[in-house]
Amino acid sequence: MDDQNTTVTQLKDLVAAFVAERDWRQFHDPKNLAASILIEAAELMEHFQWLRSDQLDAVRNDPGKVSEVREEVADVLAFLLSFANVMDIDLASALSDKMRKNALKYPADAFHGRFR
Repeated sequence: MDDQNTTVTQLKDLVAAFVAERDWRQFHDPKNLAASILIEAAELMEHFQWLRSDQLDAVRNDPGKVSEVREEVADVLAFLLSFANVMDIDLASALSDKMRKNALKYPADAFHGRFR
């Protein structure tokens, strides 16, 4: 699987099958999954905690660190996909709708090169 050839549906199905094979759906309610997303995101952040901006390239250039970060990203994504499954959220349309709202809230000509 890779980003170029894998659909969101395939990813959601992959996670759903993993959960079903272990009978974990009973534990995967929206509250527990939302908490799990946050916990895994915090574990991702630990890799960058206390680093200055000028130290970030060292993380990007260290294959071991990239591997650890990659696993945390996968954990966040897996729980997000499972959350979307439980809540019956179409992620592509949710993201598309949100980006349209963001474009209105942050017009490119007014926010180009600045955050707020």
